[in-house]
Order: sequence, then structure tokens, then C-alpha cells
Amino acid sequence: MRSDTIKQGVERAPHRSLLRALGITDDEMRRPFIGVINSFSEIIPGHIHLHQIAQAVKEGVRMAGGVPFEVNTIGICDGIAMNHPGMKYSLASRELIADSVETVAQAHSFDGLVLIPNCDKIIPGMLMAAARLNLPTIVVSGGPMLAGYLDGRAVDLSDVFMAVGAVARGEMTEAGLERLERSACPGCGSCAGMFTANTMNCLTEALGLGLPGNGTIPAPYADRIALARQAGMQVMELLKRNIRPLDILTPAAFRNAFIVDMALGGSTNSVLHLLAIAHEAGIEIPLQQLNEYSDSTPHLCRMSPVAGGHHIEDLHRAGGIPALMRRLLEGGLLEGNTLTVTGRTLAENVASARVQDDTVIRPLDAPYGPTGGLAILFGNLAPHGAVVKQSAVAPQMLQHTGPARVFNSEEEATAAIAAGQFTEGDVLVIRYEGPKGGPGMREMLTPTALLSGMGMDDKVALLTDGRFSGATRGAAIGHISPEAAERGPLAAVRDGDRIRIDIPNRTLTLEVDEAEVARRLAQLPPWEPPIRSGYLCRYARMVTSASTGAVFREQTEIPGMERGDEP
Repeated sequence: MRSDTIKQGVERAPHRSLLRALGITDDEMRRPFIGVINSFSEIIPGHIHLHQIAQAVKEGVRMAGGVPFEVNTIGICDGIAMNHPGMKYSLASRELIADSVETVAQAHSFDGLVLIPNCDKIIPGMLMAAARLNLPTIVVSGGPMLAGYLDGRAVDLSDVFMAVGAVARGEMTEAGLERLERSACPGCGSCAGMFTANTMNCLTEALGLGLPGNGTIPAPYADRIALARQAGMQVMELLKRNIRPLDILTPAAFRNAFIVDMALGGSTNSVLHLLAIAHEAGIEIPLQQLNEYSDSTPHLCRMSPVAGGHHIEDLHRAGGIPALMRRLLEGGLLEGNTLTVTGRTLAENVASARVQDDTVIRPLDAPYGPTGGLAILFGNLAPHGAVVKQSAVAPQMLQHTGPARVFNSEEEATAAIAAGQFTEGDVLVIRYEGPKGGPGMREMLTPTALLSGMGMDDKVALLTDGRFSGATRGAAIGHISPEAAERGPLAAVRDGDRIRIDIPNRTLTLEVDEAEVARRLAQLPPWEPPIRSGYLCRYARMVTSASTGAVFREQTEIPGMERGDEP
């Protein structure tokens, strides 16, 4: 066992002495040590209950003959961090989480791991660590929040963000907003729509690193505790059979995950995170390949934040991700022979799954749309790509040409939108918000929600080198690469320039002569980082483009550093 490194032999007597201080018995010294990496937090609604999940996991580990050790990672609630400098730390925290899981697992020589995430960056950070460490590992999330109900209709956090725009437009009173605020988030769990957290928890099933039900069993349900206990038991089986993440995270598994993502119409952030996880697994996925997946995959689920969309609890009642994958598998869209943490193949896992509600998971011959929920756009404004949730775009905005209205920060754009300083047909551009330029590639839920609340999300477009929340809807195109801070073409855009968006044909075009774009870029002053100290300063120096998953450069690639230098 790997843990023998810290508990076997005369020279390990000091180590055993410290373990005995924890109450470890002689019998336990002979058993596998399992790291239970928990992201419990009292500031994140999706994580407030994770101590219960961890307790169930540890019970399962002990039932199966292992010795569990619970440790913690950090986490950030994107909703609370939204629209202020705290959001700069959200994506950046993903790398800290991956590093912290690696650090504690390596330092304590765990034999296997159970990872307990639930919200946006925590899930991919832990999955990145799983690939990096390649120890027998299983992931069990805390589950989705139930939708709230107000005046007979289901509501969630995205409704609150959009209601702020309705108040600004005079279509809702502040008293009405407060009623909604008190109803939208009824309890623990990751926010109830197909936002980033729930997208990634569902895709963990598709990748094969989570048990069936990981993505959709609601947080308050007893089945969630049972799933956690089962995960604790199953990690011991993975250890016994020596099944490791890199046996599971194959190119076929990533293809399956992207296909499921397209069918779900998941968050655009999933592209960023799946690319980063693939990078840790040593797999390269060209962005252009995602359009091939989208073109061949029908959009089967209409989920919130799309108007009238279902919530995760509805998807769970309809059969969950296993039922969706069974339907996709029967259509020849998934590779069924991929290995999963059950020890069985994907096809074996979903053999008994059935769709219980065709309105939630549509038949292949009657989809909500003929192509997948996400699209990657290319063109002279995004030479390395941009991402849009096409399933959340109004039909009249799928092809649109309009004048640019340029802002150099989210704050500038938000203030202008709230003040109504834009015109129907405008293409709002928010730049210098990319991984390096932000730094941290902030989500832009506040400006998009304001536009939705004002009834303008089908009348203007919004482009950025930053990100959009999974709760965003409308013609919101993000991840534009290269970013403005890297002197990408976005940095050359001026007010009034015509921008052509053609989502069906996957193009994003700045209608300005190439020589003029080059001239403008040459005239720009040197870019100055907005933050000069602390973690975000280091992050800005080390992070790569959104088109590569915003992963860190290898040490020898960091500007001004040579091999062996400390970052």
C-alpha cells in the first residue's frame, strides 16, 4: 500500500506515534488510508451541508475496510462574489484547489481519495487533481438545490439577478424584489438550474468519475446521503482493482462528456473546465472539435436559465443523467465501452435507465433543437475561438450585425446598462476581463441579468474576453481569445465599429480592414497589470488563454523565468 510509506518499518516509528495521537489502532495501521477531501464551507450554500456528506463517505470507507481521513479545501461562492473584485478570485481558485488536493494527498501518502465538491470551480479543481495524482479516486458532490416557489411558479437565483434589471426599468417594485429574494434559494445545494456547478456535477457522471445520480439527486434527499456512503465503499473497490482516474479519463470519456453537455445545453464554463481537466490527463482537445460534437448532437433538455426551462430536480425525476445517456447511447452518439468508477462500462451503468418524462429529456427525433446547446465561434475578432450558449439565444439574435459599444471593465458596462446608455441593436463589448487582463476572467452575470430584466436580452449582444455565468441567457459570447490584454483583436475595437455575429455558421467578425486593426493595435500603450501584488499578480503571470482552458503555463514558459526558478 502507498500509505506504508508513513506507517511501516522502524524508521517510521515517529510517524506512527503521530498517527496514534489521532486514535489510530494497530488494526487500522494495517488498512488502506483514504483521503476524504471535503470543501465544506459556511459561506457557500452549496457546501453548508457537506459535513453530512463527508460523514456518510467516511462510514462507507470504514464499512469497506478502509481508514478515512477528512481534510478540507477552500471554496468560493460565485453568486456572492459576483460583480465586485471578489469575482477575480473565482476562476483563479480552481488552481489553488487542484494544488491543495495534490499537496495534502502526496504529503500524507493516501492510498485513495474521495473528493467532495459541489460548486463552480471546486468541481473542476478537484477533477484536475484527480487526473494529476492518478490515485484510485471517486467524486461525490453535495447535490443541487431545490427550486424555490413564488406565486405558483418555480424560481431560482437567476430570477433574482434578472429582477434587478426589472426594478431598474420600473417593471418591478423593490418590495417585489425582496419577496423573490426570500424565495429563490430555499436551502442547501448548488443553485437549482443548469448553471456551471450542476453542469460540472452532471458531466462528472459522463466522464465516469461519479456514481450514477451524482449530478441530479437533490441535496436534501436521503438518496444523496446513501450515494455518499456508497462512494466511500466504492473507493475501496477501486483500490482493490487498481482502477485509477487515467484509466477512466480517456479521449472517449471526454467526447462523451462534451456530447452530454451539448444535449443538456450546459454552462459555457464547462468548455473551460473540461479543457483544463483534459490537459491534466495529457489529452489535447482542439476547440474546433467541439463544433463537430455540437453539430451531431440534438439539444434534448431545456434547462433554466433558458426561459421556461426545467430545474435539476425535474431532470432527476425524468431519470437523470443515466436516462439521458441511455437515450444518446441508443442513438449512437456515445461510446458505451468507457470505464467508470462503478467498475463497469458506461453502457452497463445505463442499461436499466429509462426516461420518465419526454418533456424534460426529449426524444432524439423531437429535440428542442437540432444541434447542441454550445457553439464555438471563430473569425477575425476571435482567431482562437469564443464560446456561446446558443440554446439560450433568441432566434432573431443568432445572426446579428450591429455597432460596437466598448467598455474596458465590467463595472463600466454595468453602470452604462443600468443607466440605459445603449441602443437596441448594439453589440456591447466588455474587454480586459480575460484570464490575464482581469485578472481572473470574471463572470458577467450582472450585466446580462440586467439586460434580461430590462427585456433587452433579445435586442442587444454582449461580447467579452471574460466569462458568463451558467445562469446567463441571451446573445452573450465569451472566452474571446486571444484576450485584449494579450493584444488580441478585441483590443482594437472602437465605438461604432460594425461587428457581425453568425452563430449558425460559427463566425464572429469585426468589419474593419485588417491593416486598420493592425495599426490600432500598434498604437496601444503597453498593457499594465491592474494588480501588482498577491496571488492574482502571480496568477496573471502564469495563466494561459481561455482557448486552452486557462491552465497555468509550465514553469519554463512563465515570462522572465528560467527552469528551476521559483514562481
